[in-house]
Amino acid sequence: MAITFVEKRKKLRYLVFVLLAILAAIIIIVLWPNISGFFLGVKPLVLPPLEITEEKVEIDFEVFKHPLLEKIRLFPEIELFTEEVGRENPFIFY
Repeated sequence: MAITFVEKRKKLRYLVFVLLAILAAIIIIVLWPNISGFFLGVKPLVLPPLEITEEKVEIDFEVFKHPLLEKIRLFPEIELFTEEVGRENPFIFY
């Protein structure tokens, strides 16, 4: 039994209605807080402005003069490698 063009058109018409219903549901879900507040006369929540106070930060460098911290040695500086590196062909076996 072959599907005629009329049957395809009917299926397409139903799919368009289903798509429109899904889009309407998504729009209602996304905009619901704004829509309900508009109809109920509820004002949106407005946060008060933040008051930021600037504080001066002072660092006490006397901590670094502790005797235990003076015993810490720094790593020696590493010299550059001057010798030949690797083999000519690293993929061959010994």
